[in-house]
Amino acid sequence: MTQIVMQLNELTCPSCMQKIESALRKQSGVQEVRVLFNASKVKADIDPETIQPAHLSEVVEKLGFDVQSVKLKKGV
Repeated sequence: MTQIVMQLNELTCPSCMQKIESALRKQSGVQEVRVLFNASKVKADIDPETIQPAHLSEVVEKLGFDVQSVKLKKGV
């Protein structure tokens, strides 16, 4: 299992948080998603053999959010 942490430019409303969580949960290989509204971060536990972290940041950007950085923590 790998954890991906995406730092977003800014989250402005709680519905934005729900929109991101819903879109990422639909992706195959995503085990758990948490959006930290006040920190403008997205944390997701993924199976890296099923889904690539770059795909998740693309999903978030297609929703209209600016992904500033992506960090990986393997073996979480």
